[in-house]
Amino acid sequence: MDFKDEYKQKLRTPEEAVKLINDGDWVDYTSALGFPKLLDTALAARKDELHDVNIRGNLIVGPVKVAECDSTHEHFTYNTWHCSAYERKLCDRGEAFFIPMVFRNNSAYYKHFLKLNVAMMSVPPMDKHGFFNMSVTTGVAAEILREADIVILEVNEHLPWIYGGFDETIHITDVDVIVEGEHAPFPPVPKGTPTDVDIAIAKNIFPYFRNGDTVQLGIGNMPDLLGDLLADSDIRDLGMHTELCSDAYMNLALRGKLTNKYKNLMPGKGVTGMVIGSPELYEWIDHNPMIAACPLSYVNDPRIIGEIDNMISINSCISIDLYGQVNAESAGMRQISGTGGQLDFLEGASFARGGKSFICLSSTFHDKDGNVHSNILPRFCGEIITTPRSEVYYVATEYGVFNMEGMSTWQRAEGLINIADPIFREDLIRDAEKQKIWRRSNKR
Repeated sequence: MDFKDEYKQKLRTPEEAVKLINDGDWVDYTSALGFPKLLDTALAARKDELHDVNIRGNLIVGPVKVAECDSTHEHFTYNTWHCSAYERKLCDRGEAFFIPMVFRNNSAYYKHFLKLNVAMMSVPPMDKHGFFNMSVTTGVAAEILREADIVILEVNEHLPWIYGGFDETIHITDVDVIVEGEHAPFPPVPKGTPTDVDIAIAKNIFPYFRNGDTVQLGIGNMPDLLGDLLADSDIRDLGMHTELCSDAYMNLALRGKLTNKYKNLMPGKGVTGMVIGSPELYEWIDHNPMIAACPLSYVNDPRIIGEIDNMISINSCISIDLYGQVNAESAGMRQISGTGGQLDFLEGASFARGGKSFICLSSTFHDKDGNVHSNILPRFCGEIITTPRSEVYYVATEYGVFNMEGMSTWQRAEGLINIADPIFREDLIRDAEKQKIWRRSNKR
């Protein structure tokens, strides 16, 4: 069957497409590069016609015009599941709101609890069989589109086509409206310069890697550093199972280190839910049979992760207290990012035979006045707890690595103080004593 005629029948301008949105509707932009830029611009132009329209998205680099055009929220309210740097600024200005979540449950939220009138998403061009690929947003997109009353797809010629395990495509018969238009190429994700502390933490974690390990790396200085260390090492035949594929994996594959050869779950395939990185990464991942994109309800399921032997998970946090509670998403009450998949992979790697899960952080930070503070705190006082103390495994700073599995409160206090900056250790001991979590025979 030729689906070109059906495509033409469903083709509309962005301005025509957004006329399907009514007062009080809930609209979804999916995630990251799935952001429908042309549709967002057209919807923002309808501001004076609409009231109380809510939009969900996450990890969007912006600009999100429906958020920027209405600071009163009388017409539009933008809500994000996980803050990008841009969305963090929107929240800071009161132009957006954060939705707490755990990524593995994202599909379930839509399936069981949420109202969704219109889903709008960017996709690569349709193939000859009438399918559109979910591309870099496969991890969250399928359930969103299934639950929407109306599905509008925006064709973006720059998006890669990514092979999948399941739920990586939608057929034109399940699409209501299609829009086209020109899009600028995707800009590279800005890369920070690794600090001496970043390098020290990466070197502390590196000895825990072995041939044939399957690794979960996020995005940022730490995964890039670890990727470089692994690429330059004698370690080989690594596997990939990650919620987010970054340039670190591409570099490992190009250096012959990432083969997925010994994975006992989907061997030969690097599994991911989302992709964020450089234009070179999108080119590498396009129609690459080495990669399988799957929903995060599968990728981030701790039971699935637990089936992968020698699974190593690397995540970062902002601060940790002496009880082992982890804050990975807020500075005080200011939302920085989100829970993401940290909890999923911490739990899953703990299940896995030979698995290890690391939480990484610098032992200190400097405030705007140049004063130094410890990121290892006596206790939290208002910070948002991303990971409960019962789920934390290895903790790594520039001063060492400490395994908290099965440790009592006094053992946790001792171990964390030992990897704190030395200038804060005596103060932390005094706080631990006051909190009755310091044993008299502890090392001083």
